[in-house]
Amino acid sequence: MTQLEAGDQAPDFNLPAGAAEPISLHALRGSKIVLYFYPKDDTDGCAAEAIAFNGLRAEFAQAGAQIIGISPDSLASHAKFKRKRGLDLTLASDEARTMLEAYGVWKEKNMYGRKFMGVQRTTMLIDANGAIARIWRKVRVPGHAGEVLAAARAL
Repeated sequence: MTQLEAGDQAPDFNLPAGAAEPISLHALRGSKIVLYFYPKDDTDGCAAEAIAFNGLRAEFAQAGAQIIGISPDSLASHAKFKRKRGLDLTLASDEARTMLEAYGVWKEKNMYGRKFMGVQRTTMLIDANGAIARIWRKVRVPGHAGEVLAAARAL
């Protein structure tokens, strides 16, 4: 699979995101979209990232951008994570990993000498026409949400 780059059309997706209708790129056309891919609900780095994006929700909305977090965790896991951390974000579930693979974020990882497949923490900013405006790969959480917000405002 070729790696997505800025300027490419973002692959469409249709994922469950709670009790509401499934969320799809097609239905969000006309808005800027921040897709942040994270490995696992309620782990330290993922919680810090979600809390940072959650804290800037109003500023992203003012910039005309919607934030969607995506991981392979179940909807039940997302709901528990949101309750525990007081999050008011859209978290989509990709248990089948179809979108994670289409976006090139399902990668081989290496931790303590053990190789395994998992989500590489990545954020993509998609413009109102569905094109990828910017990609942050191997994200370091501190300051990241603010950097994405600045890019969304400039788009």
